[in-house]
Amino acid sequence: MKSFRFLVAALAVLLGTAIAKSQTSSDTPPPPPMHGHEFGMGPGPMGFFAKQLNLTDEQKTQMKAVMQKEHPAMKPLMEQQHQIDLQLRQYVEGTFNAEKVQALAAQKAQIQTQLTVAETRVHNELYQLLTSDQQAQVKQLEANHAARMQQHMNQAPPAEQ
Repeated sequence: MKSFRFLVAALAVLLGTAIAKSQTSSDTPPPPPMHGHEFGMGPGPMGFFAKQLNLTDEQKTQMKAVMQKEHPAMKPLMEQQHQIDLQLRQYVEGTFNAEKVQALAAQKAQIQTQLTVAETRVHNELYQLLTSDQQAQVKQLEANHAARMQQHMNQAPPAEQ
């Protein structure tokens, strides 16, 4: 189930990135790729999903509309989470204060709960736009991913004690 959520989450994030990219000025040079990946409908993960699932232009348009609709609700939550992460960094780099870290962690947990609900709603909306064959493909991709992850976990060296 987590792998399925990962695949749908990746699809949602990549669609959101494609939307954001499509709204940037043509005069602005593109930002450098994140972690060596290109986003959008070309090469990279989004292109992979679009190609693997053979998304129609109508599906791409509908998915883009879902992402545009949900972006305003999710952006402030993501910004709040980022701000908390920045605040937590001071306790990593400076003097540790367990009480303050606990309070920030509690705030972050509330935001993460709201984000999880919103992301799951978006994933559901995107999933519902797929045909039954595409949904089956997503399930197969998820199963393949889970098998690769399990294989990777089985090959990991034991943790040092």
